[in-house]
Formats: sequence, C-alpha cells, structure tokens
Amino acid sequence: MSYFKTAVLLAGLTALFMGVGYLIGGAGGAVVALVIAAATNMFAYWNSDRMVLSMHGAQEVDERSAPELFRMVAELAGRAQLPMPKVYLMDNPQPNAFATGRDPHHAAVAVTTGLLQMLNREELAGVIAHELAHIRNHDTLIMTITATIAGAISMIAQFGMFFGGNRDNGPGIVGSLAMMILAPLSATIVQMAISRTREYSADNMGARICGQPMSLASALLKIDNAAHQIPNMDAERSPATAHMFIINPLSGQGMDNLFSTHPSTENRVRELQRLAGELGPRGNFATAPANASGRPRGPWG
Repeated sequence: MSYFKTAVLLAGLTALFMGVGYLIGGAGGAVVALVIAAATNMFAYWNSDRMVLSMHGAQEVDERSAPELFRMVAELAGRAQLPMPKVYLMDNPQPNAFATGRDPHHAAVAVTTGLLQMLNREELAGVIAHELAHIRNHDTLIMTITATIAGAISMIAQFGMFFGGNRDNGPGIVGSLAMMILAPLSATIVQMAISRTREYSADNMGARICGQPMSLASALLKIDNAAHQIPNMDAERSPATAHMFIINPLSGQGMDNLFSTHPSTENRVRELQRLAGELGPRGNFATAPANASGRPRGPWG
C-alpha cells in the first residue's frame, strides 16, 4: 500500500509540474517543464549523494578509523542482503543520520558524532537498520526526485509571475500570483507526504533487520528530544535536505503536522510497539559485553 501511495503522489507531483508549465506557456510550456524536470533529475541522479554529503561536512570512515561503526554497518547490511555501503561521519553534536545514493550499489550511510555519543549499541543498530531500509527500498532515489521536481516547480512558478502566463489562455497577473504561491505550496505538501510515507516503511523494515523494534523506538525518542535542543547548523543552512534525516534536524517549533517532513515521533513509536507485539521476543543484536556493574557497555566502550 505504501508503494502505491508513493506512486500516486509522484504522479500528482509530475502532473502539477507540467500543469504549471502549461499555464505559463501552453502546450509548449508543458514540454519545456518536462525537459527541465528531466535535466534536473539527471543531474541529481548522478551527483546528489556527493552534494548532500558535502553540505553536511561528512567524512568517509573505514574499518581502521571507525572499526565498531564500520563493522556494525557491515553486519546489518548483510542481514538486509545489501552491498556494503560507504560509511560517513559528520562532526555534529546533534544525534541524527541519513542515507543517500542512487541505488544500493552506490549508497552511503552517514551518522553524526552526537548519535554515537548518545545512543547505546542496540539503539544505534536500529538507526542504521532504518537507513539501510531506505537504501533497500530505493527511497534515497525517490526523495531526490521529489526534491528536484518540487524545486523546479518553485522555479517555473517564479517565471510565471514575471511573464504573466500564456497570453492566450494564461492565468493573467492575479492568476500568476496565485500560481506562484499555491504551486510551490502544493508541491511541498506532496513532497512531505511522500517523505512521511517512506519513513513508516523504513521504520518497519529497519526494525525487522535489527530484530528489535523497541530499540529503534527508543532511539527515535532520544533523537527527537535532542533535535529540539541541539542545533544542526549544516541542516539549517540546507533545509531542503531535512527530509533525508531519520528525525527532522531543523529547529522550527510549532509547525503544523501538514508541513512536517516526518511523521510525529509518537505515531512512529506506536507503530513500532505494534510491530514488536507481532514479532514477539527476538534475540538481541550483538549485545556488547557487560562492564563491572553488570550493565551492557555502550557501542564505543
């Protein structure tokens, strides 16, 4: 059902894009809009991962520089039947993570230093499994396409304001002004709806990959609480990438749920609780050795 909903929303976004082009330039405008969409998506297909990682200052790590993180990603990727993705670390105090790449063979998982410091091993495994689920579901490509189409809609809507639309059947000045406001707003709503749909799917699959739905639920609560207190300046400078993170990294408060890039954390936790009840008791994921107090150590000792 989530894939069908995503396909319907993508179709609606594409129709909106071509509709704006038609209002500006008639049939020729629709064709131009389609060409712009193809060009921007082609560029994003080949370069989006490098662009996003660079925006957030992510540095690639390997088994020598971050052995425990690298091995955890490798083990979970094996469970998910995925090729080993590249692993990146962002020097950022806010706990968060995202995945990027055009397909599972050209994918990357990026986590912040804050995430490694705040979560225990099982919670971290849940977060990484969630990001691997995005890769397996090809969500990283879907979200790139929606972001570029939404951006292109905003761009041509601005053109429509300047040119006043198609002379024969265009919207005129008032209609162009309404289009400039409503078209990007509609595109944003569709983009957010797609993002929220994919987050629920990644939560479900990620919980199954790591085998502990409640560890992922616990991680989501910790990250959500910290994201409202610890600013992520890289994300604030590049808000268009916010939908890629496991929890919205932006500091905006009081936003209506309609315009949220993510489902509410409470709803996500509720779904994970329901999944935990369905799966029943499961073995722990590579639980770290206990320390002298008898409690499991964190992921980094």
